[in-house]
Amino acid sequence: MLDLKFIREHHETVRKSAEAKGLTVNLGEIISLDERRRALIQEGESLKAQRNQVSAQIGKVKKEGGDASRAIAEMDAVKDRIRVIDTDLREVEQKLDAALLGVPNIAHPSVPIGKTPAENKEVFTWGDFPRVDFPLKPHWELAEKLGIVDFHRGGKVSGAGFPFLVSKGASLERALINFFLDQAAQRGYKEMAPPLVVNEDSARGTGQIPDKEDLMYVVERDRLYMIPTAEVPVSNFHRDEVLEGKTLPVKYVAYTPCFRREAGSYGKDVRGLNRVHQFDKVELVKFVHPSSSYDELESLRQDAEHLLQLLNVPYRTLLMCTGDMGFTQSKKYDLEVWAPGQEKWLEVSSCSNFEAFQARRMNVRFRPGNAGKPEFVHTLNGSALALPRVVAALIENYQTPEGKVVVPKVLHQYTKFEVIG
Repeated sequence: MLDLKFIREHHETVRKSAEAKGLTVNLGEIISLDERRRALIQEGESLKAQRNQVSAQIGKVKKEGGDASRAIAEMDAVKDRIRVIDTDLREVEQKLDAALLGVPNIAHPSVPIGKTPAENKEVFTWGDFPRVDFPLKPHWELAEKLGIVDFHRGGKVSGAGFPFLVSKGASLERALINFFLDQAAQRGYKEMAPPLVVNEDSARGTGQIPDKEDLMYVVERDRLYMIPTAEVPVSNFHRDEVLEGKTLPVKYVAYTPCFRREAGSYGKDVRGLNRVHQFDKVELVKFVHPSSSYDELESLRQDAEHLLQLLNVPYRTLLMCTGDMGFTQSKKYDLEVWAPGQEKWLEVSSCSNFEAFQARRMNVRFRPGNAGKPEFVHTLNGSALALPRVVAALIENYQTPEGKVVVPKVLHQYTKFEVIG
Protein backbone atom coordinates (compact mmCIF):
# COMPACT_ATOMS: atom_id res chain seq x y z
CA MET A 1 0.00 0.00 0.00
CA LEU A 2 1.25 3.45 -0.87
CA ASP A 3 1.28 6.28 1.63
CA LEU A 4 -1.87 8.38 1.28
CA LYS A 5 0.09 11.62 1.64
CA PHE A 6 2.38 10.49 -1.19
CA ILE A 7 -0.64 9.84 -3.41
CA ARG A 8 -2.06 13.30 -2.65
CA GLU A 9 1.20 15.05 -3.42
CA HIS A 10 2.38 12.87 -6.35
CA HIS A 11 -0.83 11.57 -7.91
CA GLU A 12 0.49 12.03 -11.45
CA THR A 13 3.54 9.90 -10.65
CA VAL A 14 1.27 7.24 -9.16
CA ARG A 15 -1.01 7.29 -12.21
CA LYS A 16 1.86 6.96 -14.69
CA SER A 17 3.46 4.16 -12.69
CA ALA A 18 0.19 2.23 -12.61
CA GLU A 19 -0.24 2.67 -16.36
CA ALA A 20 3.32 1.40 -16.90
CA LYS A 21 2.21 -1.78 -15.13
CA GLY A 22 -0.83 -2.02 -17.38
CA LEU A 23 -3.24 -0.95 -14.64
CA THR A 24 -5.75 1.85 -14.25
CA VAL A 25 -6.50 3.39 -10.87
CA ASN A 26 -9.21 5.86 -9.90
CA LEU A 27 -7.07 8.40 -8.08
CA GLY A 28 -9.87 10.98 -8.27
CA GLU A 29 -12.03 8.74 -6.09
CA ILE A 30 -9.20 8.32 -3.59
CA ILE A 31 -8.52 12.05 -3.36
CA SER A 32 -12.26 12.79 -3.07
CA LEU A 33 -12.70 10.20 -0.30
CA ASP A 34 -9.66 11.57 1.50
CA GLU A 35 -11.03 15.11 1.33
CA ARG A 36 -14.37 13.88 2.64
CA ARG A 37 -12.61 11.96 5.44
CA ARG A 38 -10.59 14.99 6.53
CA ALA A 39 -13.68 17.25 6.44
CA LEU A 40 -15.60 14.79 8.64
CA ILE A 41 -12.69 14.52 11.08
CA GLN A 42 -12.40 18.29 11.29
CA GLU A 43 -16.12 18.76 11.86
CA GLY A 44 -16.26 15.93 14.37
CA GLU A 45 -13.32 17.25 16.38
CA SER A 46 -14.84 20.75 16.40
CA LEU A 47 -18.20 19.46 17.63
CA LYS A 48 -16.58 17.25 20.27
CA ALA A 49 -14.59 20.22 21.57
CA GLN A 50 -17.82 22.26 21.66
CA ARG A 51 -19.61 19.42 23.44
CA ASN A 52 -16.93 19.18 26.09
CA GLN A 53 -16.88 22.93 26.65
CA VAL A 54 -20.67 23.29 26.91
CA SER A 55 -20.92 20.17 29.09
CA ALA A 56 -18.61 21.85 31.57
CA GLN A 57 -20.76 25.00 31.45
CA ILE A 58 -23.94 22.96 31.96
CA GLY A 59 -22.41 21.37 35.03
CA LYS A 60 -21.55 24.78 36.39
CA VAL A 61 -25.04 26.20 35.73
CA LYS A 62 -26.67 23.20 37.43
CA LYS A 63 -24.35 23.53 40.39
CA GLU A 64 -25.42 27.18 40.75
CA GLY A 65 -29.12 26.21 40.49
CA GLY A 66 -29.67 27.75 37.06
CA ASP A 67 -31.74 26.50 34.07
CA ALA A 68 -29.58 24.49 31.64
CA SER A 69 -32.43 22.95 29.61
CA ARG A 70 -31.77 25.02 26.48
CA ALA A 71 -28.07 24.20 26.50
CA ILE A 72 -28.86 20.52 27.11
CA ALA A 73 -31.21 20.46 24.09
CA GLU A 74 -28.54 22.05 21.93
CA MET A 75 -26.00 19.49 23.10
CA ASP A 76 -28.40 16.63 22.32
CA ALA A 77 -28.49 17.87 18.72
CA VAL A 78 -24.69 18.10 18.69
CA LYS A 79 -24.40 14.54 20.04
CA ASP A 80 -26.76 13.30 17.31
CA ARG A 81 -24.62 15.02 14.68
CA ILE A 82 -21.45 13.51 16.15
CA ARG A 83 -22.98 10.01 15.91
CA VAL A 84 -23.85 10.63 12.24
CA ILE A 85 -20.32 11.90 11.56
CA ASP A 86 -18.74 8.87 13.25
CA THR A 87 -20.90 6.52 11.16
CA ASP A 88 -20.15 8.40 7.94
CA LEU A 89 -16.45 8.49 8.80
CA ARG A 90 -16.30 4.70 9.26
CA GLU A 91 -17.96 4.17 5.88
CA VAL A 92 -15.67 6.66 4.13
CA GLU A 93 -12.57 5.12 5.71
CA GLN A 94 -13.66 1.62 4.64
CA LYS A 95 -14.14 2.80 1.05
CA LEU A 96 -10.82 4.66 1.15
CA ASP A 97 -8.93 1.64 2.49
CA ALA A 98 -10.46 -0.57 -0.22
CA ALA A 99 -9.50 1.96 -2.91
CA LEU A 100 -5.93 2.25 -1.59
CA LEU A 101 -5.53 -1.54 -1.74
CA GLY A 102 -6.11 -1.30 -5.48
CA VAL A 103 -3.19 1.07 -6.11
CA PRO A 104 -0.03 -0.75 -7.31
CA ASN A 105 3.46 -0.09 -6.05
CA ILE A 106 5.71 2.46 -7.73
CA ALA A 107 8.37 1.03 -10.03
CA HIS A 108 11.96 1.93 -9.24
CA PRO A 109 13.54 4.32 -11.79
CA SER A 110 15.96 1.58 -12.90
CA VAL A 111 13.11 -0.67 -14.04
CA PRO A 112 12.65 -0.68 -17.85
CA ILE A 113 9.29 0.53 -19.14
CA GLY A 114 7.58 -2.19 -21.15
CA LYS A 115 4.39 -4.17 -21.63
CA THR A 116 5.50 -7.72 -22.49
CA PRO A 117 8.17 -10.25 -21.43
CA ALA A 118 10.03 -9.40 -24.64
CA GLU A 119 10.89 -6.05 -23.05
CA ASN A 120 12.59 -7.56 -20.00
CA LYS A 121 16.31 -6.82 -19.86
CA GLU A 122 18.89 -9.59 -19.68
CA VAL A 123 21.49 -8.41 -17.17
CA PHE A 124 23.58 -11.53 -16.54
CA THR A 125 24.25 -14.99 -17.97
CA TRP A 126 26.25 -17.87 -16.55
CA GLY A 127 27.31 -21.32 -17.74
CA ASP A 128 27.54 -23.12 -21.07
CA PHE A 129 24.85 -25.01 -22.90
CA PRO A 130 25.45 -28.80 -22.99
CA ARG A 131 27.53 -29.97 -25.96
CA VAL A 132 26.53 -33.52 -26.80
CA ASP A 133 26.43 -35.77 -29.85
CA PHE A 134 23.01 -37.28 -29.12
CA PRO A 135 19.48 -35.84 -29.19
CA LEU A 136 18.47 -34.38 -25.82
CA LYS A 137 15.08 -35.39 -24.48
CA PRO A 138 12.62 -33.34 -22.40
CA HIS A 139 12.52 -34.19 -18.74
CA TRP A 140 9.04 -35.70 -18.80
CA GLU A 141 10.14 -38.48 -21.19
CA LEU A 142 13.23 -39.31 -19.15
CA ALA A 143 11.46 -39.05 -15.79
CA GLU A 144 8.72 -41.49 -16.73
CA LYS A 145 11.15 -44.00 -18.26
CA LEU A 146 13.31 -43.81 -15.14
CA GLY A 147 10.26 -44.19 -12.89
CA ILE A 148 11.05 -41.08 -10.84
CA VAL A 149 7.96 -38.99 -11.65
CA ASP A 150 4.46 -40.39 -12.18
CA PHE A 151 2.21 -37.87 -13.91
CA HIS A 152 -0.58 -40.34 -14.74
CA ARG A 153 -1.19 -41.55 -11.20
CA GLY A 154 -0.92 -38.01 -9.90
CA GLY A 155 -3.72 -37.06 -12.27
CA LYS A 156 -5.75 -40.05 -11.11
CA VAL A 157 -5.36 -39.23 -7.43
CA SER A 158 -5.66 -35.42 -7.52
CA GLY A 159 -5.86 -34.08 -11.07
CA ALA A 160 -3.54 -32.58 -13.65
CA GLY A 161 -0.64 -30.67 -12.16
CA PHE A 162 -0.21 -32.89 -9.08
CA PRO A 163 2.51 -35.40 -10.00
CA PHE A 164 4.00 -38.07 -7.75
CA LEU A 165 7.77 -37.99 -7.20
CA VAL A 166 8.89 -41.58 -6.81
CA SER A 167 12.00 -43.40 -5.62
CA LYS A 168 15.15 -41.48 -6.57
CA GLY A 169 12.98 -38.63 -7.86
CA ALA A 170 11.65 -38.08 -4.32
CA SER A 171 15.17 -38.47 -2.92
CA LEU A 172 16.52 -35.88 -5.37
CA GLU A 173 13.79 -33.44 -4.35
CA ARG A 174 14.56 -33.92 -0.66
CA ALA A 175 18.27 -33.54 -1.33
CA LEU A 176 17.75 -30.24 -3.12
CA ILE A 177 15.58 -28.89 -0.30
CA ASN A 178 18.20 -29.72 2.34
CA PHE A 179 20.99 -28.39 0.13
CA PHE A 180 19.16 -25.07 -0.41
CA LEU A 181 18.38 -24.72 3.31
CA ASP A 182 21.96 -25.44 4.33
CA GLN A 183 23.32 -22.91 1.84
CA ALA A 184 20.91 -20.25 3.13
CA ALA A 185 21.96 -20.93 6.72
CA GLN A 186 25.59 -20.42 5.72
CA ARG A 187 24.60 -17.01 4.38
CA GLY A 188 22.97 -15.88 7.60
CA TYR A 189 19.31 -16.78 7.09
CA LYS A 190 17.37 -18.12 10.09
CA GLU A 191 15.31 -21.19 9.20
CA MET A 192 11.63 -21.47 10.06
CA ALA A 193 8.84 -23.91 9.25
CA PRO A 194 5.71 -21.77 8.74
CA PRO A 195 2.02 -22.71 8.49
CA LEU A 196 0.75 -23.83 5.08
CA VAL A 197 -2.49 -21.86 5.43
CA VAL A 198 -2.99 -18.18 6.21
CA ASN A 199 -5.92 -15.98 7.12
CA GLU A 200 -7.31 -13.11 5.08
CA ASP A 201 -5.28 -10.44 6.89
CA SER A 202 -2.05 -12.24 6.00
CA ALA A 203 -3.03 -12.69 2.36
CA ARG A 204 -3.93 -9.01 2.20
CA GLY A 205 -0.71 -8.00 3.92
CA THR A 206 1.59 -9.35 1.22
CA GLY A 207 -0.68 -8.30 -1.64
CA GLN A 208 -2.16 -11.66 -2.65
CA ILE A 209 -5.58 -10.07 -2.19
CA PRO A 210 -7.22 -8.19 -3.70
CA ASP A 211 -4.91 -8.95 -6.64
CA LYS A 212 -4.32 -12.70 -6.96
CA GLU A 213 -7.43 -14.38 -5.51
CA ASP A 214 -7.92 -16.52 -8.61
CA LEU A 215 -4.47 -18.07 -8.18
CA MET A 216 -5.04 -19.32 -4.62
CA TYR A 217 -6.80 -22.36 -3.24
CA VAL A 218 -9.32 -21.37 -0.58
CA VAL A 219 -10.51 -23.36 2.44
CA GLU A 220 -13.91 -21.69 2.35
CA ARG A 221 -15.36 -23.28 5.48
CA ASP A 222 -12.57 -21.84 7.64
CA ARG A 223 -11.85 -18.74 5.51
CA LEU A 224 -8.22 -19.76 5.08
CA TYR A 225 -5.94 -19.68 2.05
CA MET A 226 -3.44 -22.36 1.02
CA ILE A 227 -0.14 -20.54 0.67
CA PRO A 228 1.07 -19.85 -2.89
CA THR A 229 4.56 -19.22 -1.47
CA ALA A 230 6.25 -19.13 1.93
CA GLU A 231 6.59 -15.38 1.39
CA VAL A 232 3.06 -14.94 2.75
CA PRO A 233 3.35 -16.52 6.22
CA VAL A 234 7.01 -15.57 6.73
CA SER A 235 6.49 -11.90 5.79
CA ASN A 236 3.51 -11.74 8.15
CA PHE A 237 5.58 -13.19 11.00
CA HIS A 238 6.28 -9.64 12.21
CA ARG A 239 2.90 -8.13 11.32
CA ASP A 240 1.88 -5.32 13.72
CA GLU A 241 5.32 -5.31 15.33
CA VAL A 242 8.09 -2.75 15.80
CA LEU A 243 11.59 -4.15 15.26
CA GLU A 244 14.69 -2.64 16.79
CA GLY A 245 16.67 -0.88 14.08
CA LYS A 246 19.94 -2.40 15.27
CA THR A 247 18.60 -5.89 14.45
CA LEU A 248 18.15 -5.12 10.74
CA PRO A 249 18.48 -6.81 8.33
CA VAL A 250 16.36 -9.70 9.61
CA LYS A 251 16.70 -12.68 7.27
CA TYR A 252 14.57 -15.85 7.16
CA VAL A 253 14.56 -18.99 5.04
CA ALA A 254 11.68 -21.44 4.84
CA TYR A 255 10.88 -24.58 2.91
CA THR A 256 7.21 -25.23 2.17
CA PRO A 257 4.96 -26.94 -0.30
CA CYS A 258 3.19 -24.24 -2.32
CA PHE A 259 -0.26 -24.32 -3.92
CA ARG A 260 -1.31 -22.37 -7.01
CA ARG A 261 -4.38 -22.81 -9.14
CA GLU A 262 -2.56 -21.33 -12.17
CA ALA A 263 -5.90 -20.35 -13.69
CA GLY A 264 -5.71 -19.92 -17.46
CA SER A 265 -2.49 -21.94 -17.89
CA TYR A 266 -2.49 -24.30 -20.83
CA GLY A 267 -0.47 -25.68 -23.74
CA LYS A 268 3.17 -26.71 -23.96
CA ASP A 269 4.20 -24.49 -21.04
CA VAL A 270 2.44 -26.85 -18.62
CA ARG A 271 4.09 -30.07 -19.84
CA GLY A 272 5.75 -32.20 -17.20
CA LEU A 273 7.11 -30.20 -14.28
CA ASN A 274 7.01 -26.85 -16.06
CA ARG A 275 3.86 -25.69 -14.31
CA VAL A 276 2.21 -27.64 -11.51
CA HIS A 277 -0.39 -26.84 -8.88
CA GLN A 278 1.55 -28.15 -5.87
CA PHE A 279 5.30 -27.73 -5.66
CA ASP A 280 8.14 -27.44 -3.19
CA LYS A 281 10.07 -24.21 -2.79
CA VAL A 282 12.69 -22.70 -0.51
CA GLU A 283 12.02 -19.00 0.08
CA LEU A 284 14.24 -16.20 1.38
CA VAL A 285 12.62 -13.21 3.12
CA LYS A 286 14.31 -10.04 4.36
CA PHE A 287 13.22 -7.14 6.57
CA VAL A 288 15.73 -4.35 5.94
CA HIS A 289 16.48 -0.69 6.57
CA PRO A 290 15.10 1.52 3.75
CA SER A 291 18.51 3.04 3.09
CA SER A 292 20.02 -0.34 2.17
CA SER A 293 17.12 -2.15 0.52
CA TYR A 294 18.48 -2.06 -3.04
CA ASP A 295 21.89 -3.30 -1.91
CA GLU A 296 20.01 -6.05 -0.09
CA LEU A 297 18.14 -6.88 -3.31
CA GLU A 298 21.44 -7.40 -5.14
CA SER A 299 22.74 -9.65 -2.36
CA LEU A 300 19.45 -11.58 -2.37
CA ARG A 301 19.81 -12.14 -6.09
CA GLN A 302 23.40 -13.34 -5.56
CA ASP A 303 22.23 -15.78 -2.87
CA ALA A 304 19.84 -17.37 -5.37
CA GLU A 305 22.30 -17.32 -8.27
CA HIS A 306 24.96 -18.98 -6.12
CA LEU A 307 22.81 -22.12 -5.89
CA LEU A 308 22.56 -22.43 -9.67
CA GLN A 309 26.31 -21.98 -10.00
CA LEU A 310 26.95 -24.74 -7.45
CA LEU A 311 24.54 -27.00 -9.36
CA ASN A 312 26.42 -26.04 -12.54
CA VAL A 313 23.39 -25.36 -14.72
CA PRO A 314 23.33 -22.50 -17.26
CA TYR A 315 21.06 -19.63 -16.31
CA ARG A 316 20.29 -16.02 -17.06
CA THR A 317 19.08 -13.13 -14.92
CA LEU A 318 16.37 -10.80 -16.22
CA LEU A 319 15.44 -7.36 -14.92
CA MET A 320 11.69 -7.36 -15.34
CA CYS A 321 9.98 -4.53 -17.17
CA THR A 322 7.05 -2.65 -15.62
CA GLY A 323 4.38 -4.60 -17.46
CA ASP A 324 5.82 -7.98 -16.45
CA MET A 325 6.73 -7.12 -12.87
CA GLY A 326 3.56 -7.41 -10.85
CA PHE A 327 1.32 -5.33 -8.61
CA THR A 328 3.41 -5.25 -5.44
CA GLN A 329 7.04 -5.02 -6.57
CA SER A 330 9.21 -1.95 -6.98
CA LYS A 331 11.93 -3.96 -8.72
CA LYS A 332 12.20 -7.62 -9.64
CA TYR A 333 14.77 -9.99 -11.08
CA ASP A 334 13.86 -13.37 -12.55
CA LEU A 335 16.36 -16.21 -12.73
CA GLU A 336 15.81 -18.65 -15.59
CA VAL A 337 17.61 -21.96 -16.17
CA TRP A 338 18.22 -23.43 -19.61
CA ALA A 339 16.29 -26.63 -20.31
CA PRO A 340 18.07 -28.13 -23.35
CA GLY A 341 15.59 -30.96 -23.88
CA GLN A 342 12.90 -28.36 -24.51
CA GLU A 343 15.24 -25.66 -25.83
CA LYS A 344 13.66 -23.05 -23.59
CA TRP A 345 14.29 -21.02 -20.44
CA LEU A 346 12.46 -21.94 -17.23
CA GLU A 347 11.96 -19.48 -14.38
CA VAL A 348 13.19 -20.86 -11.06
CA SER A 349 13.37 -17.70 -8.94
CA SER A 350 12.00 -14.21 -8.60
CA CYS A 351 13.89 -11.78 -6.35
CA SER A 352 11.89 -8.69 -5.46
CA ASN A 353 12.06 -5.47 -3.48
CA PHE A 354 8.69 -4.18 -2.27
CA GLU A 355 10.11 -1.16 -0.43
CA ALA A 356 7.50 -0.22 2.25
CA PHE A 357 4.51 -1.39 0.18
CA GLN A 358 3.96 -4.66 2.06
CA ALA A 359 5.20 -3.31 5.38
CA ARG A 360 2.57 -0.56 5.34
CA ARG A 361 -0.16 -3.15 4.70
CA MET A 362 1.21 -5.41 7.45
CA ASN A 363 2.21 -2.55 9.79
CA VAL A 364 5.78 -3.77 10.23
CA ARG A 365 8.04 -0.97 11.46
CA PHE A 366 11.45 -0.48 13.00
CA ARG A 367 12.67 1.87 15.70
CA PRO A 368 15.64 3.99 14.58
CA GLY A 369 18.42 4.87 16.97
CA ASN A 370 18.11 7.71 19.48
CA ALA A 371 14.47 6.79 20.23
CA GLY A 372 13.26 8.15 16.88
CA LYS A 373 9.72 7.71 15.58
CA PRO A 374 9.13 4.17 14.20
CA GLU A 375 9.39 3.88 10.40
CA PHE A 376 8.23 1.19 7.99
CA VAL A 377 10.80 -1.43 7.06
CA HIS A 378 11.43 -2.50 3.48
CA THR A 379 10.61 -6.12 2.66
CA LEU A 380 12.26 -8.36 0.07
CA ASN A 381 11.88 -11.97 -0.93
CA GLY A 382 13.29 -14.43 -3.41
CA SER A 383 12.98 -18.08 -4.35
CA ALA A 384 16.11 -20.04 -3.58
CA LEU A 385 14.87 -22.04 -5.32
CA ALA A 386 11.57 -23.35 -6.77
CA LEU A 387 12.05 -27.12 -7.07
CA PRO A 388 10.04 -28.48 -10.03
CA ARG A 389 11.83 -26.58 -12.77
CA VAL A 390 15.20 -27.05 -11.08
CA VAL A 391 14.57 -30.80 -11.16
CA ALA A 392 13.47 -30.51 -14.80
CA ALA A 393 16.62 -28.58 -15.70
CA LEU A 394 18.90 -31.04 -13.88
CA ILE A 395 17.33 -34.00 -15.66
CA GLU A 396 17.72 -32.35 -19.07
CA ASN A 397 21.21 -30.91 -18.54
CA TYR A 398 22.67 -34.00 -16.86
CA GLN A 399 21.16 -36.71 -19.10
CA THR A 400 23.38 -39.33 -20.69
CA PRO A 401 23.12 -41.09 -24.09
CA GLU A 402 21.81 -44.18 -22.25
CA GLY A 403 18.90 -42.21 -20.78
CA LYS A 404 20.38 -41.98 -17.30
CA VAL A 405 20.76 -38.80 -15.23
CA VAL A 406 24.00 -37.86 -13.47
CA VAL A 407 23.54 -36.21 -10.07
CA PRO A 408 25.50 -32.94 -9.55
CA LYS A 409 28.50 -33.45 -7.26
CA VAL A 410 27.28 -30.99 -4.61
CA LEU A 411 24.25 -33.21 -4.01
CA HIS A 412 26.08 -36.52 -3.54
CA GLN A 413 26.34 -36.10 0.23
CA TYR A 414 22.56 -35.59 0.31
CA THR A 415 21.36 -38.20 -2.21
CA LYS A 416 23.93 -40.92 -1.35
CA PHE A 417 23.82 -41.87 -5.04
CA GLU A 418 25.55 -40.39 -8.09
CA VAL A 419 23.40 -41.59 -11.00
CA ILE A 420 19.69 -42.11 -11.58
CA GLY A 421 19.03 -45.11 -13.84
